[in-house]
Amino acid sequence: MLDLDRALADITAIRTQLARGNQFRVYGPLTVAATGVLAFLAGGAQALWLPDPSIVIYDYLGLWTAAAVLSVVLVGIEMIARSKRIHSGLADEMIHAAIEQFIPAGAAGVLLTVALDQFAPQSLWMLPGLWQIVFSLGVFASCRSLPRAMFAVGVWYLAAGLVSLALSSGAHAFSAWIMAVPFGVGQLLMAIVFYRNAGDGDAET
Repeated sequence: MLDLDRALADITAIRTQLARGNQFRVYGPLTVAATGVLAFLAGGAQALWLPDPSIVIYDYLGLWTAAAVLSVVLVGIEMIARSKRIHSGLADEMIHAAIEQFIPAGAAGVLLTVALDQFAPQSLWMLPGLWQIVFSLGVFASCRSLPRAMFAVGVWYLAAGLVSLALSSGAHAFSAWIMAVPFGVGQLLMAIVFYRNAGDGDAET
């Protein structure tokens, strides 16, 4: 029985290693592009209904949290569907590997938001830039399993985050476009990378 358990553990380890060594094709270009459009729509909604987010900060956080959650749900559904079809027997391992690479960045973004809100609310204006920088770290962490051009997307988010921090203070704090432009453009760039690197027939999904 011990030999059987060891053999099963070895098989699981091999499958996990194969999943991490293969290029992910679990992200659909159109769905990723839709999350970019969603960022622009959220920016438009903020500009229309939250002209001064600093006095309704929880509405601001709620709007962008909702946009982020909806984006994750859309990408997650597409990820599962494409992985089952494209990666077949390694589908579960590919999904787990993709999630594992982004979890630290996602958790950092959530904890950073909570920490600033609870202990340094005067610094909440930094959140857009910090979110973009944290997201760039998630992209960089996933680069080894994504098309090589994805590195440029990570650079975009990192640069956008630094520029956002430089521009977000004072009158420009919580500007809708300091969130909408970096994430909207970044997700569209990501979709282009996935589209150009899609396998035969995958670019349409």
